[in-house]
Amino acid sequence: MSNPHFDAVIVGSGFGGSVMAYRLAQEGLNVCLLERGKAYPPTSFPRSPLAMKNNFWNPSDGLYGLYNVWSFESINSIVSSGLGGGSLIYANVMIRKDEKWFVQEDLQKGGYEYWPVTRDELDPHYTKVETMLNVQKYPFNVSPYNKTSKTIALQHAAKKLDMDWSLPNLAVTFSNTGQEPIPGEPILEEPNIHGRTRSTCRLCGECDFGCNYGSKNSLDYNYLSQAKLKYGADIRTCCEVRSFEPKQGGGYTIHYVLHDPEKNTGRPLDTHNHDILPLQTITADRLILSAGTFGTPYLLLKNRAAFPGISKLLGTRFSSNGDLVNFVFHCSDTVEDMPAPRIIDSSRGPVITSAIRFADHQDGGNDPNARGFYIEDAGYPEFVNWILQVFELQNEASQVVQIAKHLFKNWLHKTSETDLSKYASQMFGDCGLSSNLLPILGMGRDTPDGTMTLNGKTLMLDWTKNGSSDYFNTLRQQMEKIADALGGKFQDDPLWYLSRVVTAHPLGGCPMGRNIAEGVVNEWGQVFHYEDLYIADGSVMPGPVGTNPSLTIAALADRFADGILQKAKEK
Repeated sequence: MSNPHFDAVIVGSGFGGSVMAYRLAQEGLNVCLLERGKAYPPTSFPRSPLAMKNNFWNPSDGLYGLYNVWSFESINSIVSSGLGGGSLIYANVMIRKDEKWFVQEDLQKGGYEYWPVTRDELDPHYTKVETMLNVQKYPFNVSPYNKTSKTIALQHAAKKLDMDWSLPNLAVTFSNTGQEPIPGEPILEEPNIHGRTRSTCRLCGECDFGCNYGSKNSLDYNYLSQAKLKYGADIRTCCEVRSFEPKQGGGYTIHYVLHDPEKNTGRPLDTHNHDILPLQTITADRLILSAGTFGTPYLLLKNRAAFPGISKLLGTRFSSNGDLVNFVFHCSDTVEDMPAPRIIDSSRGPVITSAIRFADHQDGGNDPNARGFYIEDAGYPEFVNWILQVFELQNEASQVVQIAKHLFKNWLHKTSETDLSKYASQMFGDCGLSSNLLPILGMGRDTPDGTMTLNGKTLMLDWTKNGSSDYFNTLRQQMEKIADALGGKFQDDPLWYLSRVVTAHPLGGCPMGRNIAEGVVNEWGQVFHYEDLYIADGSVMPGPVGTNPSLTIAALADRFADGILQKAKEK
């Protein structure tokens, strides 16, 4: 039998792949999208310890879950494996890349990034993505949203320090069109790929763990649903691409394996034994790689022999997008001229609600070395508070013992005490750790000086935060100022002291450039020297986005799709 043939095969269903699948299918192309992970309809995201234990991705160890953890010498990163890619576990923030941050440095004279596209060129695509994802600002002006303590806290700090605070667009449904925002209301919309009803945001802080209510507008509910249900795209899950090569006469041959999580979860498996996992083969006129910042460079490096003409810059210009996660503990306030704990309640609301922007030297500031960045409030699920409470009870052990002694004495002497509410309440202590903790997220314009290479079958990354030490130090100083403004104690991520950082927004590896000496792909996402081979994901960034990059990745993919469709019309 001949292998199935498509007009376009897309590898990965994140912000690049999903947009591509929708746009190409909408114009009548026969599209096949291959996603290695599972689909996650509402209520399917794990919450129990046992389910979370299996919620990681490594099929060789029988793990077919959501989180793929990458660890390199100086940086850790968590990416998603599931239908919808990173949209399943991100914090929903949709901020356009600042106009003046599309820098164009001279790469021949020590510059590190040159953006071959401009904000003006991307603006129409930003608008299209925002419309498709139904972005909404956190409705901080109405109850109960105006009581969100972490939002109030960051706003208070920004006002006190004269910082630029705002409510960014979020890809979350807080209200149906024309209606007031109410938590937990059914969302009125066309059928989605899961055939399930979603509800408006319940303010549970679980966005990064996967939204079990479908409140976040992840890509499976919009781009992928319409690509499949309206335009007939062939969307395949549990399909992991292993290799691909140019086909004689044009086009590409793609080889993948089909995972069976229902059968193999929990059992180690030799996933590279083709007697166990036979290779499936399909062909396409066009191949679009959207496997992510680690996935796409890894696949290209592994298959480099089939692409001898690819740019020598493959694997270069890696950026952490300046990501830094830190914490403010024991925030305090003043009530009637007396110090009092400031309630933060970081588990209330979506993960991120507000942001503070800090200017870059490109904005015209006085410091020629200033690198722009954003600091955002952060949240976490309620169950994290119970974990924190366990640690707090250790500090309150003497009080707990005293209460227990009192109760035991009363019971021993059969003393009647009908109301124990006071003692039950006192057993919780002051809940200071769980109620006064504010995680803060920083991201910005670090230096994209990392390089990915392949050592055997292992992806290696040569990157350290030292190349952006001035940037990170400035970011930390501003975080410390926010902590002081909240009367709290600033705490670095413990990994900082090991010269490591954690990034949720890895970028680069297949950078855009004006020519093959500057990048791997051109401004339309086409790989230099390879007709109809495209890349549409975070790996094409020639430098950091500076804010949450998902919107920019999607907007670039929408622009790339225009280029593909224009070429298709010309043929």
